Amino acid sequence: MSEATDADLPSAIGAMFDSMWATLAPIGRSPSSGGYRRFAWTSVDAELREWFVAVATDRGLDVQSDRNGNVWAWWLPPGHHGEPAGAFVTGSHLDSVPEGGAFDGPLGVVSAFCAVDLLRSKGIVPTKPVAVVAFADEEGARFGVACVGSRLVTGVLDPDRARGLMDVDGISLAEAMTRAGVDPTNLGRDDEVLRRVGTFVELHIEQGRALVDVDAAVGVATGIWPHGRWRFSFTGKPDHAGTTRLVDRRDPVLTFATVTLAARQHAEKAAALATFGRVLVSPNATNGIASQVDAWLDARAPAQGILDEMVGDITAAATRQARLDGAELDVACESLTPLVVFDEATRTQLRAALADEAVPELPTGAGHDAGILAAERSTGMIFVRNPTGVSHAPDEFAERADCLRGVAALARVMASWMER
Repeated sequence: MSEATDADLPSAIGAMFDSMWATLAPIGRSPSSGGYRRFAWTSVDAELREWFVAVATDRGLDVQSDRNGNVWAWWLPPGHHGEPAGAFVTGSHLDSVPEGGAFDGPLGVVSAFCAVDLLRSKGIVPTKPVAVVAFADEEGARFGVACVGSRLVTGVLDPDRARGLMDVDGISLAEAMTRAGVDPTNLGRDDEVLRRVGTFVELHIEQGRALVDVDAAVGVATGIWPHGRWRFSFTGKPDHAGTTRLVDRRDPVLTFATVTLAARQHAEKAAALATFGRVLVSPNATNGIASQVDAWLDARAPAQGILDEMVGDITAAATRQARLDGAELDVACESLTPLVVFDEATRTQLRAALADEAVPELPTGAGHDAGILAAERSTGMIFVRNPTGVSHAPDEFAERADCLRGVAALARVMASWMER
């Protein structure tokens, strides 16, 4: 695929992309690591929402927030009256994982606004409603459950459970929303919002190297692996690190360490993925034996049966090791997303709109709001090449030329949908 240049798009579109990216980039960025800490319902999250509203307002778009905290910007046909329905919706999210990269989520939002700009620059007037959306708390970095905004809208996440989710400081989601000036009492499935959505196409940086390997700037997603999060709680006996004999210890850190190795072994056996990436140790004293370890397993596999078997094997290994170490074990599934196969009709439309490109199709192990909405509406995804192959870390990157190629692809899809 040939390299994109500013000549492939009106220069004003590249300038708009640069301007939006420049104003968004400093929000929530760590000056030491260069990574981002953009967590839901914080002061940084409020800045991100203000940015979204300002960008939409500058374009004369109608901004709305739904009762689950998602923000929408509407580009409506001339003379449109009443609530929009059956719209073409695009966008992504603005939050991040701890020390995350700049592109995961925000690239989809910036590209969505740029796609609207591009069609407007060509004199295109919408014949059907179009919306840019920023879903709330997609990463689940603060409260532990991913895709909270889209899960609530679709009814996948129980509103009472959502309100009771706690962060590491003991602040509930309900309390955090209230502090942010948002009423949490009306959380839950929103059929009015769902009626507004006809098709959702999410543009996202690729979280891997598949596009690099085939030298393609953009790709189309076929589906999302089933995946979930499980909390493993290992409970032992606190004691003195300098006086307690090894034979007398009930050390939950030892149990956790052994289970971490077991998770890697079972993932390799299943040709799947298993990661303990978040760990809390209590009381976390240098000269003390821990009383408890809470560790979160992130597990993903190409099929549900493979995922179930792998998690079952890891749980069985944890149970055996806890028994040997004199520790207690509790395992709880905190979220589970089944296999997603993106709507074939939408994928056909994406392929048709991008027919002049050599666009590969590929699955992903990463979860997305598009995957949650897939059970309710036709959805699809466009990936933009990531030359580093790194995601959820500061080295995550996309070349400006590839980003603009993504904008052009999204605009073509948007225009094609309006012409249907």
